[in-house]
Amino acid sequence: MNAPGRDATKALLRALRSAFDPVNFMNVERVQSREWASITFTGARHEVTIRLDGNGAEAAADRFAEGLEMAEFRLRGHILADIVLTAREKTEAGVRLHLEALTVEDG
Repeated sequence: MNAPGRDATKALLRALRSAFDPVNFMNVERVQSREWASITFTGARHEVTIRLDGNGAEAAADRFAEGLEMAEFRLRGHILADIVLTAREKTEAGVRLHLEALTVEDG
């Protein structure tokens, strides 16, 4: 049996990786997922911390954050119901982004 939100977490991380230019290597520093449910939906809440390093990391973070709340991410078997950037920190090598997301099972 899978851990809570495990498939949704993997799908979310794949979608986040695809949102960045390969030049700006995305490092996942922390991921925490927990089950979530409402009367009509089942899913998971996710807290993700990623770091972008290298030249252009700040610009890539700007582009990502600019349209984040309206962006559409394809997650196999899940729908990304909400995603928000909760914090942004400058690092020696680039930038660190803290995200919170809600995924719900599709179907």
